[in-house]
Amino acid sequence: MDDVERPQSTSLEPSSASQAQPGERNPLSEEQISEFREAFTLYDKEGSGSIRASDLGTVMRSLGYNPTEAQVKEIVGSESRDNIDFPEFLTLMAKEEFRLGDVDEQIRDAFKVFDRNGDGYVSCAELRHVMTTMGEKLTHEEVDEMIREADKDGDGRINYDEFVAMVTSK
Repeated sequence: MDDVERPQSTSLEPSSASQAQPGERNPLSEEQISEFREAFTLYDKEGSGSIRASDLGTVMRSLGYNPTEAQVKEIVGSESRDNIDFPEFLTLMAKEEFRLGDVDEQIRDAFKVFDRNGDGYVSCAELRHVMTTMGEKLTHEEVDEMIREADKDGDGRINYDEFVAMVTSK
């Protein structure tokens, strides 16, 4: 399954809901919680303190996420419920942010695999070696095309930002 794209965060408002338990990583900033509350309130049409579970994807999209309907169903879980209150919504969004954080870590780890000499760049030779010898092997022509698309600044090597763009492009 494709990963939900994460938006840039904005806004501010302190909230106790953002306090992580000791030893627990808290993926939500105060700014995100404020932004989530604002979007949640817009979709809480009756002022009941909850949104319809069927609106979750719409609320997420209004926040800049791009979940598929299958991803929304996975996020909501197997429980059949009609409504989601704000604490549940925050929990769902925190889980999604935590999962996306894991994706960021996986991308960093993958970059290290490609950056065989540890200089912070993936050279054409390093990329060619990994892509033609490991996993789903690509042809030299496919690797050349990948390099042309990834090397945005044309310096003959791929920096971390270019690498992220390469592995997250559709």
